[in-house]
Amino acid sequence: MLIRIEIEDDREAVFAVNASAFETPAEANLVVTLREEAEPVISLVAEMDGEIVGHILFSPVSLSGYPDLKLMGLGPMAVVREHQRKGIGSALVSSGLEMCRKHGFAAAVVLGHPEYYPRFGFSPSTRFGIDSEYKVPEEVFMAMELQAGSLNGKTGRVKYHTAFNDV
Repeated sequence: MLIRIEIEDDREAVFAVNASAFETPAEANLVVTLREEAEPVISLVAEMDGEIVGHILFSPVSLSGYPDLKLMGLGPMAVVREHQRKGIGSALVSSGLEMCRKHGFAAAVVLGHPEYYPRFGFSPSTRFGIDSEYKVPEEVFMAMELQAGSLNGKTGRVKYHTAFNDV
């Protein structure tokens, strides 16, 4: 398996991966919109035998009161059903977080499964005094520092790109 940066030629396959992994094409359409409207994005693919089998996208989010704090939101992340539970998602998450770290982002947030994301260092965002703009259970909105201490004393509400409102 190869994890690499998405290139333009991957876009059709990335759309297909996201469309197949979710119940509706909303996440696939979200990826298209974020590519066009959010900057910067980190978009990685997992490739096996020349076929794109997974995708992850990170896009900028903001924390109220801290406009200069560089934060990324993880999502969507998708792996085609027949390749799930083989470590592809974990490889995408780990590679994406490392890329965010190398690009100088302070922290990352995710709205996701509370049993899955803590293995990468995510914990409930309330630990940092941070909440989501969406009404979701506390345990599914998580944050992690990519730079040690970057969230110390910084509290507020995370706002995602408006494209997320359509999902």
